[in-house]
Amino acid sequence: MCLRVGDKSAARRCSPEGVFRVEIVCRRAEFPGMAPRMDDCVRLCCEVGADQQIKVAVKNSTKGAVLAGGTAFVGGMLGGPPGIAVGGAVGGLLGSWLTSGQFKPLPQILMELPPAQKQKLYDQVSAVLKNVAWTDAAQLIALVMGNAALRQQVTAALLNYVTTELRSEVRYAD
Repeated sequence: MCLRVGDKSAARRCSPEGVFRVEIVCRRAEFPGMAPRMDDCVRLCCEVGADQQIKVAVKNSTKGAVLAGGTAFVGGMLGGPPGIAVGGAVGGLLGSWLTSGQFKPLPQILMELPPAQKQKLYDQVSAVLKNVAWTDAAQLIALVMGNAALRQQVTAALLNYVTTELRSEVRYAD
C-alpha cells in the first residue's frame, strides 16, 4: 500500500470535529495501470517517432465524402439520374486523389488520439517494456533511447499499432 504515516512523510491533521485525517501519498511506479504510465508510453512513442522522422498518412474521409456528395448532387441537377451516378463516381475518384498522400508527423498523430486509442497503444508498447522499471517519462525515454535493441522493439510495436489499429500508411522522412 502507498500510505505513509509519520511526522516526516505524511501529515496528520485534526479536523474541526476532532477527527484525524491522514494524507495519502502515492508513487506512480506502484500502480502500473494509472494514466501517467500511459502518458509516459505515449511520450516515448512520440520521441521514437520524432527521432526516426516517421510520418503517417492521414485519411481525410470527410473531405472525400463531401466532394463525392457534392459532385453527385451537381451531376443530378445537370443530368438527372444518370448524372448522379456519373457525378458520384467522378467525385469519389477526385476525393480519393485529393485526400491521398497527406502525411503528418507521427508525434502529432499520437497526441491527437482519443483515450481509448492511447490505451491500445499503451497495451502494445507496455508488452515490450514489461521488464523495464521507470519513474517518469524522461527516465523511460532515456532508458529506451540508450538501448538500441529496446528502441527497435518499441519501434516495431509502434509501427505495428499504426498499421493495424490506425490502418495508416507509414513513411520515413527522406
